[in-house]
Amino acid sequence: MATTPTPSGDHDGNPVAEAAEAVHGHEVPAGTSEVAHHGGEGGGLPQFRVEYWGGQIIWLLILFAILYFLLARVFIPRLRKVVDTRAETIAGALDEARRTQGEADAQAQALQREIETGRAEARRLAADAQGKAQADLNARLAAEDQRLAGQVAEAETRIRGMRDQAMTNVQSIAADISQAIVQKLTGGAGRASGGVA
Repeated sequence: MATTPTPSGDHDGNPVAEAAEAVHGHEVPAGTSEVAHHGGEGGGLPQFRVEYWGGQIIWLLILFAILYFLLARVFIPRLRKVVDTRAETIAGALDEARRTQGEADAQAQALQREIETGRAEARRLAADAQGKAQADLNARLAAEDQRLAGQVAEAETRIRGMRDQAMTNVQSIAADISQAIVQKLTGGAGRASGGVA
């Protein structure tokens, strides 16, 4: 049975049916869509259809160029700058640590030299003090020996004087005894004995 075209106003306000009728020149039933009318053409993702590959390749190249430009001109220089700054900071810190270590070693060596100098000075002062004390002791011992020698000489002088005086007394006593003996042996003794008898 042949169908007569209906006016465009009889599609109950379905714009899809009106558009299909305008394109193909025949009536599309109400409630249908263009997808249902062209259902025999096949579906699927447009990315895998050959006719879209040219545009996709062009967009891929454009996005790759934009990404390459951003990486080469923005991100990689910033990353390199951060890495270089970090490397410079680490190198500066290492140099500062080496310099500080060198200063600490130099101060330790200077302190060690001062300690050695102080010890040498202390040993020299101790030796000087010991030498002075020994010299003072030797001087005192010499003075004491001299004093004792003087006392010994004075004692010997007194002893010699006492001995000479004793010898003088002995000689006087011997002379007196000799004279008494002579008197007894001579007449003076007989008179004395006769008178007594």
